[in-house]
Amino acid sequence: MKFVMVTRDKDMAKEAKKGFHPDDTLKVFEEWEDALDSCKGADLLFVDLVATLDKPHKIAGYEKFGEARMAHKHANVTPLVLISPPDGYELDFMVGWPNFVFANVRKPVTYKIFRRASTWI
Repeated sequence: MKFVMVTRDKDMAKEAKKGFHPDDTLKVFEEWEDALDSCKGADLLFVDLVATLDKPHKIAGYEKFGEARMAHKHANVTPLVLISPPDGYELDFMVGWPNFVFANVRKPVTYKIFRRASTWI
């Protein structure tokens, strides 16, 4: 299986590497722009919402990611697992599009969640 992840959280990336099977492929990117092209043939795309923000607490960066993903020829068909901000992290507002998110998990994300996610497909 192939997984793509967008996060700037080094600990979460380590948990993902522990959670998937050794023969799985995991590509981790800090910038979502770099990750979209890697979605060709991917089974799941994990996106840390906080990593999409251009400015802390301002949802506009996530909107830009969403529009780019929907227009991308590979990423738009890759199921998206959104990793929500931790409890207490405030956003100016939240947006959503029908059928945009396949699953949503909250921080902290441990290897067990990644192990479980690999069974969703």
